[in-house]
Amino acid sequence: MAMIPRILSCSLLTALFPLFPALTANAAPIKVATTTTMVSDLVRNVGGDRVVVDGLMGPGVDPHLYKPAATDVVKLSGATVIFYSGLMLEGRMADLFARMGRQGKKVYAVTESIPREKLLEPEAFEGHWDPHVWGDPMLWSLCIETVVNGLSDADPEGRAHYAKRGEAFKEELRELHEWALDRVAGIPKDQRILITSHDAFNYFGNAYGFRVVGLQGISTVGEAGGADMVKMVDFIRQHGVKAVFVESSVPPAAMHRIRDDAGVRIGGELFSDAMGAPGHMETAAGETYDAGTYTGMIKHNVNTIVEALK
Repeated sequence: MAMIPRILSCSLLTALFPLFPALTANAAPIKVATTTTMVSDLVRNVGGDRVVVDGLMGPGVDPHLYKPAATDVVKLSGATVIFYSGLMLEGRMADLFARMGRQGKKVYAVTESIPREKLLEPEAFEGHWDPHVWGDPMLWSLCIETVVNGLSDADPEGRAHYAKRGEAFKEELRELHEWALDRVAGIPKDQRILITSHDAFNYFGNAYGFRVVGLQGISTVGEAGGADMVKMVDFIRQHGVKAVFVESSVPPAAMHRIRDDAGVRIGGELFSDAMGAPGHMETAAGETYDAGTYTGMIKHNVNTIVEALK
């Protein structure tokens, strides 16, 4: 009689064995390839432990100028899902993403879920949308929908997991926006003039009441000319601007020249097209945060601007 339970157990295991590979496969995290550090952060927040994110671009990398290497193509080919920012931010990679999409790869631009009427199309951008949407946390939160849907399509069993984490991250970004409004309130409205290396802060300016003036346009492909620099110096003097800002992903030489010619100071370095290094902890305004996260990136920028202009 003692042998019967063992026999039944073995028979049950034998019957269930074909299910084990499927369970194991579902338990393994899916491979996701991303472009910018902001997109990588977005996917990690939504995916949690069900995804492994391999970002192509690190801190300080300018997506406008980025050229994919052969190793990047390998990463993209080996990924189950690909997420990129879109709106021509990764201009030199657009053809590669389109080709992979035609070949059946799951490829998503996270900005697909932003209604086009919420996008900016400044005249200087020559008919293109301004791609720097992450400057406004509430606008960036709309990109969560694309990530939730894309991951759920690749991993249907994780749909509830992705939806729950997506909603939690939306709430975190809403709180971040409210925090930023409170911090910026310390700057008189007539002093909210933000001068940076290139036009990457228009959405930020709209969200927090800044007049934004970039030395270069939407992209960093070109260089600022002498006439642009003279015009900028005149503007700074005319408006009594206290400080100008350099960017982590743009060479600072031009802004240093503006500083010298206008007799103004550098207010600090802002994160524009890339976040800080992961694990780079900062303490300001009574709290500590990681500048290598999206939330930390926004807090770094707001704190830097407020301290320089208030």
